[in-house]
Amino acid sequence: MSYLIGYDVGSSSVKASLIEAATGKLIVAATSPTDTELEIMAPKPGWAEQHPSVWWEHVKLVTAKIREKAGTALADVSAIGISYQMHGLVVVDKQQEVLRPAIIWCDSRAVKIGEQAFSEIGEETCLQHFLNSPGNFTASKLKWVKDNEPEIFQKIHKAMLPGDYIAMKMTGEIKTTPSGLSEGILWDFVQNGVAHRVLDYFQIDSSLLPETLPTFSIQGELTPKAAEELGLKSGIKVSYRAGDQPNNAFSLNVLNPGELAATAGTSGVVYGVIDEANYDPKSRVNTFVHVNHEPKAARYGVLLCLNGTGILNRWMKNNFAKGLTYVEMNDLAAQTRVGADGLSILPYGNGAERTLENKNIGATIYGLDLNIHNRSHMLRAAQEGIVFALNYGLEIMSKMGMSIQTVKAGHANMFLSPLFSQAFAAVTGATVELYNTDGSQGAARGAGVGAGIYKDYGQAFTGLKTIQTIKPDQNLIPQYREAYERWLGYLKERM
Repeated sequence: MSYLIGYDVGSSSVKASLIEAATGKLIVAATSPTDTELEIMAPKPGWAEQHPSVWWEHVKLVTAKIREKAGTALADVSAIGISYQMHGLVVVDKQQEVLRPAIIWCDSRAVKIGEQAFSEIGEETCLQHFLNSPGNFTASKLKWVKDNEPEIFQKIHKAMLPGDYIAMKMTGEIKTTPSGLSEGILWDFVQNGVAHRVLDYFQIDSSLLPETLPTFSIQGELTPKAAEELGLKSGIKVSYRAGDQPNNAFSLNVLNPGELAATAGTSGVVYGVIDEANYDPKSRVNTFVHVNHEPKAARYGVLLCLNGTGILNRWMKNNFAKGLTYVEMNDLAAQTRVGADGLSILPYGNGAERTLENKNIGATIYGLDLNIHNRSHMLRAAQEGIVFALNYGLEIMSKMGMSIQTVKAGHANMFLSPLFSQAFAAVTGATVELYNTDGSQGAARGAGVGAGIYKDYGQAFTGLKTIQTIKPDQNLIPQYREAYERWLGYLKERM
């Protein structure tokens, strides 16, 4: 019997899944930590950092949990896949030692650097070649280190993404993928290679970037040292790595033009696949290389991201629902009518937001009436505010020619809330399909493709099942439309 293990290394936790290769059956899954979330350090306003060593510690801890439950099955693991939080920056020296904490996805310090690059390289040039503004992405973060921490920059041997770091810890090799480079605005879509225009503008040598390998490929083998730390056998192939959102799409079998995937965990994301190199002129949604992209069969992922998703839900729990589970919060929120009796929340309290042209407008509560509103209203307004913010981004994607008809999501995180799922369907007009999968399972399936265990993508999705389908409730659409228009008016005031 052959097994596959997938890791999803997020900013809140590390998840792992062990699946049976032949059937796609989930054998066991685990998360670390379970009683809290990984710390995000904010030394200054707008900053967000994590120590990469913490990710590795929780990769080891979650593997130990898998081993406790799966027993001898781990001896038959054939391949490992890695999903990771996107847009981060990890820098190491020649000894593969980390030089500073990772600057992660929701860090805003490099916004001005990216905006200046967009202007001085030329907006038309950036959009044609990179399909994005350099914005607040990995390349701009590396430039920030160069400008502000020159003593650290001089020691850098390689700059990499969080997933590249985890793969390095497993294999001892520093590699990346075209999809990974594209998420850092380090990929030239015209040249189909490294974005030398960006590097030359920032005066950064291309030798700092890792060698690129295909997303689905043998990217190294588990070293004896890593195998001992993880309690796995040495020599296991690491055969897949992808950013969390391309991987989430892959886990839902979203691979072809017109297909869309969503997630609402730490961040809220809708990710749609296109086959032409298209872009939003204001770079409010972003286009990257999708996991199954090939020069002769182009596949690009258009990503809409809302930073203030999980953090708002957690803030509500900590401040308005202490002692309640998230399930109980969802039930309480559903006790209030659509529109929360006029209460509206803008969920933008977690750094600069791309859909708002990298503005950081903060979270805001509107229409609070102390005579009628209670915590039920607050909880509902928070969930609706997240849905409204995602719909605002979907309207941008629609203008790029993307048809929003069916959206697939894992039965996890905020999609566990019936209110949230129903609101998403009613506001967007899309049918929502929920599946029995998550990012770590997707990474495991990807490892099977990369290792050649699966002959094609179709085989990789054996066992993937729809749990629930939510169609837009025609009776609720007018009510949600009214609430959304009110919310949109508040957003325009803040902008």
